[in-house]
Amino acid sequence: MSTTHIKIKRNGLDIAIECAWVGDLAARETMVFLHEGLGSVAMWKDFPHALCTALGMRGLIYSRYGYGKSTPRPPEERWDVPFMHMEAQNVLPQLLASLKINRPWLFGHSDGASIALIYAATFPKAIPGVIAVAPHVFVETISIESIDVARDLYVRSGLREKLSKYHNDVDSAFWGWNDVWLSHEFRDWNIADALPHIEAPTLAIQGEDDEYGTPAQVETVAREVQRGELVLIPNCKHSPHRDQTEIVIDAVKAFVNDHRE
Repeated sequence: MSTTHIKIKRNGLDIAIECAWVGDLAARETMVFLHEGLGSVAMWKDFPHALCTALGMRGLIYSRYGYGKSTPRPPEERWDVPFMHMEAQNVLPQLLASLKINRPWLFGHSDGASIALIYAATFPKAIPGVIAVAPHVFVETISIESIDVARDLYVRSGLREKLSKYHNDVDSAFWGWNDVWLSHEFRDWNIADALPHIEAPTLAIQGEDDEYGTPAQVETVAREVQRGELVLIPNCKHSPHRDQTEIVIDAVKAFVNDHRE
């Protein structure tokens, strides 16, 4: 997959964001993919192309600041609690404007799903729909415990080597995410109050065996947004698009077809 870079500003600094296009590049509709807390363009693998092909859309994949081949986070920089709000309300709008993308669908996974929900609440008229896969709405003990395990695996086992294939600066990606999630200040992070502002149809998807969150996360999304739908997938962990690809594609295709403009 070939990638390009788009230059934007973040906190007044110039940064370069890694981007890639998939699917039918001449299509009228665009799906924007927002990756998980340790993700990148490359870590999506073939899923965005498969989904966009099924939908007849083009897809934009990008690596957030600090990830993949985007500008890395300096070692001394620590992300603040509202780092997902920064992405949704500042970085993503700049990226969409730079690429002249109007009214994209959003497909977010994990932290990326939370970012998609924040964007949808902030700009309720800007999108036709949201697919939030394994979103975080509030912080749960299961999330903190699993992220703490990830820290141990990164330091003591082979997780750092595994992730280094997907990030030019793997420490930038890992510690930016891990440090803020395990900080004491982050325990009170919560975006439930934003959900009622989401006007776009919203599909919340989660695996029943998700090791990073309970079904209360997606149940809250489906209940609190204005037009919510819920899919819980058995025999599925934190990455339904990898664990149960066909089920996810079928669910998203049905959802999009129901709500196309």
